[in-house]
Formats: sequence, C-alpha cells, structure tokens
Amino acid sequence: MRREHISRTRLSDLGVAAAVCAALILGAVFTPDPAAGPLDYALMAIGSLALAGHRRAPLAVLAVSTASMLGYTLHAQPGLWAAFPVLGAVHTAARVGHRLVAAAASGVFLAGFLAADLASREVVERTLLLVGWFLCAVVTGLADRNWQAYLRQTEQRALEAERTREEVALRRAGEERLRIARELHDSLTHTISIVKLQAGVAVHLARKRGEEVPSALLAIQEASGEAMRELRATLEVLRTDDSQGHGVGRIAGLADRARAAGLATRVAVMGTERPLPADVDRAAYRIVQEALTNAARHAGPAEATVELAYRPHEFTVRVTDDGRGSPERTFTPGVGLTGMRERVTALGGLLHAGPRPEGGFTVRAELPLERP
Repeated sequence: MRREHISRTRLSDLGVAAAVCAALILGAVFTPDPAAGPLDYALMAIGSLALAGHRRAPLAVLAVSTASMLGYTLHAQPGLWAAFPVLGAVHTAARVGHRLVAAAASGVFLAGFLAADLASREVVERTLLLVGWFLCAVVTGLADRNWQAYLRQTEQRALEAERTREEVALRRAGEERLRIARELHDSLTHTISIVKLQAGVAVHLARKRGEEVPSALLAIQEASGEAMRELRATLEVLRTDDSQGHGVGRIAGLADRARAAGLATRVAVMGTERPLPADVDRAAYRIVQEALTNAARHAGPAEATVELAYRPHEFTVRVTDDGRGSPERTFTPGVGLTGMRERVTALGGLLHAGPRPEGGFTVRAELPLERP
C-alpha cells in the first residue's frame, strides 16, 4: 500500500512537471518575442522537468531549474512566464527549510532577468512583479513548512493523549478487578468455606455414629469444594495484571502448573517464532489458560496438548485433551468459554470449542495478526 502511494505521488509530480514544460513551450511558440531555438527548448525542458524530483532532491532541483532558466532568459529574453520553474523550485526549497538558498537563487535569477531585460521600457515593472512573485514563493514555502510542523505536533499530541487515555483506562480496569476480587474474597469465599466446613463436619459425625450419610449432604460437600476451587481460579484471574507481560512466552509456565495439578500437558510450537501484537499475545495466553483450567476440572484423568502455530497472517492456538468429553454428551458453554469467544471475536478471529469425535475436548482459536 505504501509503495502504491509513493508511485502515485511520483506520477503526480511528473505530471505537474510535464504540464509546466508544455506551458513554457507553448509560451515560447506563441510569444511575440524572438523565436526560441533548439537550445532554448532544451533548457526549458531541463528546467521544468527537473521539478519532478523536488521531493527527493530539492536543492539539486533548485540549482538545475535556476541555471537552465537563467541560461534561457539570457539567450532568448523571454517573458515573465520563464520564471515559473524557478518559482516552484524556490517554494520547495523554502518549504524544506533552505530559505537562504532559496533567497539566493531568487536573487541570482532576478539579476539575470534584469540584465537581459535592460533594453525594455517596462524593465522596472516586470522586475518588481518578479520580485513580488519570488517573495510569495519563499513566504508560502515557509508557511507550508510551519503548517506541516504544526500538523505533526498535533498528531503527536493526539497520539500521546490516546496513550494516556489507554493507560488510565487500563489502570482503572485493574483497580476495579482488584476491588471485585477483594469483595468476592471477603464475602463469598467466607460463606462457601462455612458451608463446606459444616458439610464436612456433618459427614464426619454421621460416619462416626455409624449412620448412613445422606446423598444430599455428600452432594453439598462436593459442590462446595468445587465452588471453592472455581472461585479461587476466578480470583487468580481477577488479580492478574495483563500489563505484566502475560503472553505466549509464559504458556510453558501454564503447562507446568497444569502438570502440578495432575493434568499431563505438553506444548508444541509450529512455524518460526516471532513477536506477536500485544492484544494477540494476551488473548493467546488467556485462551490457553482457560482451556487448561477447564481440562483440569472436567476432563478427569487425561492428557492435554497445546499447539501454537505461527502462520504468515494469523496465529493459531489449539488445546486438546482426551478426557471425558464426548459428542453424545450435552455440551453447554460456560462463562469461561463465552469470555474466550468474546476475546477472539474482538480481534476478528474464529473460535471452535466442543467435544472431539474420538473423545475429549478441543479448543481452537485463529487469531489474525492484522485487524480486518
């Protein structure tokens, strides 16, 4: 895309230079002044077509245009229109900051034009008009330079303000997560712990007295334990700050923690590893984290595989396990999978999550490296 823009800009510059050249030649053909010769046409072509390179070499263009048009002026004594290429070159040089050089070139051309036009009765008027034109070229070049500098400063300030807003938003989001985590820990964790403790005491007393433990009591004990584990995992996520570098580089640590929890886990990397965009990096980490957490909770004795694939235009994450998942069993996405899907959708990617035909569960996320 950038190359196409550069090509269009060069073609535009060449078109403007060709138009100036055509105007000079037409002026030489239809002017009542003495007819121009082949040398004059060559000088006109060189001086005007040189303007096509004003973006890459403004000083060289100024030198070529001034020398060519000055030679043409001294040889053929044309009209005021012969100054047009020099005016354009002077404007460009002043715009890029070479105002003294632009002023010197203007003075040289004006002196040559005055020397060639001394025999004319309108020499003073024509010279003063040219002086005004060259002053305008220098002033407009400087004004354009200042305007471009102002636009760059405005853009930088806007980018800095955007970064500041993002930092403030991230800090507030982190503070809100910590507040929610504290509230959950202080209220819900305490309540579930009491339920679990009382259910455990009741089961212990029933067994000590030789009584049959009610199934509802056992279900309460198991459910409270599961709720406590899920709540602790949720609090860990809430207390985790994304700005501390959670990404693909830390997935090996997730695999180690999964192994410590009893889930045999291996990590496979395909393709050439390279830095990922920050949002893709964080999303991949969170997807693997949630998938391994779900596998540890629901897959039972199983083995999990994490596959990370670096492709030219996307990054693919695939987490599979060979646990209790089955196509025949009813599958209802939970909060974790819903959040996972929201992350992937926000990046313009695709997510597939569901039981495997051969048994177990799979999560596959395709994350584009460029926003659509």
